[in-house]
Amino acid sequence: MIVCRHILVSGKVQGVFYRDSTCQQAQNLNLSGYVKNLATGQVEIEVCGEQSNIEEFQKWLWKGPIMSKVENIQLQGISIMNYSTFDIR
Repeated sequence: MIVCRHILVSGKVQGVFYRDSTCQQAQNLNLSGYVKNLATGQVEIEVCGEQSNIEEFQKWLWKGPIMSKVENIQLQGISIMNYSTFDIR
């Protein structure tokens, strides 16, 4: 089953390769969507794919790259989006 999620990640997640690592992880799990930094210091993610891969991705988001420190993740289901790849914006 394909699902899509909108995710906001807070903490020390900018300037620590969080976007690059997130993109690589998403691509490894055959997910589509995007990741981008927000002016608030958060990282925004929209991701679509098989539910089991999304669940694995969500677990990884709490760890992130070694220099990151995730404090909070806000997760919301969204309508199916038609992304063909996973990109950094």
